[in-house]
Amino acid sequence: MASGQQLMFAPEKPLVKRLGKKFFRKIPERAGVYKMRDAQDKIVYVGKAKNLRQRLRSYRVANPENMARRHLKMVREVARIEFDVCANESAALKHEAKLIREIKPKYNRAGVWPGKPRFLTWRFLDEKIEFCTHEIPPVGWNRYGSLGSFAARLQAALVRLVWLAVNPDSGFSRLPHGWGQGKFGDIVTIDSQGRIAELRLTLENLFWGRAEGFLLLMTPVIQADVQPFERGAVMSDLDEIQNFIATRRGEAVTTTQMELM
Repeated sequence: MASGQQLMFAPEKPLVKRLGKKFFRKIPERAGVYKMRDAQDKIVYVGKAKNLRQRLRSYRVANPENMARRHLKMVREVARIEFDVCANESAALKHEAKLIREIKPKYNRAGVWPGKPRFLTWRFLDEKIEFCTHEIPPVGWNRYGSLGSFAARLQAALVRLVWLAVNPDSGFSRLPHGWGQGKFGDIVTIDSQGRIAELRLTLENLFWGRAEGFLLLMTPVIQADVQPFERGAVMSDLDEIQNFIATRRGEAVTTTQMELM
């Protein structure tokens, strides 16, 4: 159907018909993982969300203009939805990946089979620090993981924040070319500006689950008078680090089942 063409009939709402409108109003606005089950109580799809209510509400209308054919077929089969409330989005992502690998739901595609292991790696050379991700960490590199695809996300946030911390007169818009969009070379090098000992200790503590030193390092960046978009970008990266720490500590997951009305 051409984009913008109006439907002759109103789109179906199979989940609203089966679960009722109250179902969608009762879903918590929390990060988590949702599991869709068919009439035989078999899990047919697993997904994660930063906001469960917002994400699941997107399934209310089976509109062929903005929903993939596979998902249209899926929502017509769903008889029940249950969800696991997680501490944050990173914990939800990890929980989702585990469930998909274990269950292999028929409507999931990505993540059904585990990808290659990936480690976040870093090393110190004179007054410089280098970051990378490796499938097999070389000798001489510090490592954390395996983190799978999350290694690249964690690297991007960490690289940007460390660079801003050691370049306090620069803002997010002055990051090296491509860094704001997560485009890095194979190895990312940052000049410590004479703060190599501080960075070494801060990173060591961070990966042991003690984030206080890292947040202290970031204080001048957080308090800087910058444009709203720059502050938003910095806070997004800080959220990524804090979510990583929460996951590192093993936050609990709460399961809630939402039955047919």
